[in-house]
Amino acid sequence: MGSDAVVLVAGAFIASAAIQAGLLRLATKRGWVAEPSRRGFHAKPVPTLGGLGFALPVLAWLGWLATQEPRLAGLALAVGGVGLIGLIDDLRELGWPPRLAVHCLAAALALWALAPSWSPVMLAAALALTVWHVNLFNFMDGIDGLAGCACLFFCLAVQFLSGGAPGWLGGLLWVTAGGALGFLTFNWPPARIFMGDLGSLFLGLLLAAITVGLIDQGILSPAACLILLAVLWFDTTYTLCVRIATRQRFTQAHRSHLYQLIVARRGQLWTTSAFLAFCILWLLPLAWLAQTQSAYGWLWLLVAALPLAVAAPLLRAGLPERRLPDGKQPKG
Repeated sequence: MGSDAVVLVAGAFIASAAIQAGLLRLATKRGWVAEPSRRGFHAKPVPTLGGLGFALPVLAWLGWLATQEPRLAGLALAVGGVGLIGLIDDLRELGWPPRLAVHCLAAALALWALAPSWSPVMLAAALALTVWHVNLFNFMDGIDGLAGCACLFFCLAVQFLSGGAPGWLGGLLWVTAGGALGFLTFNWPPARIFMGDLGSLFLGLLLAAITVGLIDQGILSPAACLILLAVLWFDTTYTLCVRIATRQRFTQAHRSHLYQLIVARRGQLWTTSAFLAFCILWLLPLAWLAQTQSAYGWLWLLVAALPLAVAAPLLRAGLPERRLPDGKQPKG
């Protein structure tokens, strides 16, 4: 980690932490709070819009990069656009059609800006997966610290596995890591502020775009990238498929994600800490194997997802809550 990286991380961290502190003062006065809901685990209103803490430094950095590489202005506009629709949704709830329309347009704009040298079929698949990643990151932002840790782990793991990503991607990863770390100082359990849809949608598109850049430039293999993000895409995809297969109202808020079921048993601090340990001790070594043994990359991806594939059905992820005849919840 060179001096330039230290400056980028420290600058983004300070900016993010300062923005969080300011938001904490304003949120209660302005009513920028997340009320207790069926999806969340907080029992009282918590200040939100904390995603501004990392979104603003990242957008500022992308703006500066665009002065050298004009195409990156499109990426800044794309991630800023999904962040803006998330901000509007945080302040006054929107229906899913306008949200999805913006997600699709922003994903298409991001891919246009990155201009990967892929076939039309691969580009279409990348567009669909990018839109899905924007939403799955939002689905996984249900407990303190989880989404922020996922972002921080991804950024630092990519830098470790690549020996320092070159060019604009390297700088963007350092700024994003610093912003996420600044946010986590206020969002670590018990959280004093939430990132809101603004933050989760912003990170969903940003990390998807970074992944496209990493793969297109040959910095990391597709399998390694998927391994680093395995908890997010597996939990969300598995849970949604189960809810659709069992004819539930899958668009309705719920607590049947794997991570939510673990929280119900162990609490938020234990779950977020376990998530971070799983990423560092299990996913990171397997991503390194996928990167260094590219011929077996997809095998290592299957190995990475195996514990999740075992835990999800055991804990009944995606299935309706079991209730006793008197209406009480079963213990354990």
